Amino acid sequence: MTAPCGAPDGAGTPDGAAVSVLVVDDEELTRAGLRTLLSARPGIEVVGEAADGADVVPLAGRLRPDVVLMDVRMPRLDGIEATRRLRAEVAEPPKVVVITTFENDEYVWDALLAGAAGFIRKRAPSTRIAETIRTVATGDALVFPETLRRLAVRRPPLAPARWDRPLLGTALTRREGDTLRLMAEGLSNQQISRRLTVGVETVKTHVANILAKLHADNRTHAVVVAYEHGLLHPAPGTDAEQEAW
Repeated sequence: MTAPCGAPDGAGTPDGAAVSVLVVDDEELTRAGLRTLLSARPGIEVVGEAADGADVVPLAGRLRPDVVLMDVRMPRLDGIEATRRLRAEVAEPPKVVVITTFENDEYVWDALLAGAAGFIRKRAPSTRIAETIRTVATGDALVFPETLRRLAVRRPPLAPARWDRPLLGTALTRREGDTLRLMAEGLSNQQISRRLTVGVETVKTHVANILAKLHADNRTHAVVVAYEHGLLHPAPGTDAEQEAW
């Protein structure tokens, strides 16, 4: 996993408040365990729990969490559809971090395509889960280069006729295309700035333009959309080695 410029241990939101988290999982023991582990981490406050994706929108509207830690597979409404509904029905929706047993499956890809900002495995150390939550809450980049490439290898791009809405991706400028490829490598704005020999503010402008043109909510979403529509292509052989995260 690559999480450039992640928030340090103990950091909360940019205004110094604790990151508020809604935990969503259909297994009660899993929810209890996550609540206990996260409540012990500085700068994080678990404000609520849900046992199914159908409860996420009303709870998010009432509790206004910064981050939803979302299970993917749930019996009534899965985390993918719950993520879509959050984006569609909640003003200023919380960021979504998918928590899953297996990262290399279609559920993770579809959750990221639906707008989730990142994902983490359930067996990850609590420090890693907390770091991921803080990073997403502060708006920093959270991209998973090797995992996304492996998933993209197994999922051929959509034909243009199957695109669900027109994308302006074909109108990306050359510099925006260069920036998108470096985003897919997990580089931060500062790293992209050095690689392209341009100012950080210029990179920020390119990133903002890419997000707008791809109708993406975050960098991870933009990279997944770009793979999905053939604007990025995974390099040969990237399906071989598992990324440690």
